Amino acid sequence: MNEVIFPKNKDKAEQMSAYMKHLFPFAGIPAPERAILEKELLKASKKLSFSELFDLISFYYNKREREYQYVAIDLATANYKRFSFEEMLRFKPFVVEKVWWDSVDAWRKFFGLWGFHYLEEMPQLFDAFFGEENFWHRRIAINLQLLYKEKTNTVLLKKAIIYDKTTDEFFIQKAIGWSLRQHSKIDPSWVEDLIKSTDLSPLAIREGSKYLPKT
Repeated sequence: MNEVIFPKNKDKAEQMSAYMKHLFPFAGIPAPERAILEKELLKASKKLSFSELFDLISFYYNKREREYQYVAIDLATANYKRFSFEEMLRFKPFVVEKVWWDSVDAWRKFFGLWGFHYLEEMPQLFDAFFGEENFWHRRIAINLQLLYKEKTNTVLLKKAIIYDKTTDEFFIQKAIGWSLRQHSKIDPSWVEDLIKSTDLSPLAIREGSKYLPKT
């Protein structure tokens, strides 16, 4: 299996690093180009055992440039249907490694896809992130069901929102608003009732009510 090695684009790398507040070095490879360069790797990864795949994901996640963390998450996402619940939990520590909103939201998509595919086990997956000390883990609990539409478990969604409603952290309040806004496309009455009955932050209310009817 050939290793993915990204060519360096200095100007683009500086722009991408600046966008991420210079927290990480970048090679300077935009997402569409990365998708082309990693295509064969993702295809080949589907023939690996879990142990081999996990080691490969760890290898890319530990590389220096930020694009390699994206490759690692793409590898996990390309194989999510293969994983048992216990195997899924092996990826949880990655969420808080080299952490920022971009990687956390990519991991959230990965966990969310698995939970939607194995819907009966989704509450167990939610519990693995709910109430965790690290707020990035809790962000995943709040946003785990963003893609679930009519299959959203509103009991769990409300539980996650209530738990963190007074948390003084921008990325938590933004997550609450994001989940409410997304679910308002499906059930605006539920979202409106929750906003009215819960002492949410101004940010969460503003974000969550964007699609609600104006009164």
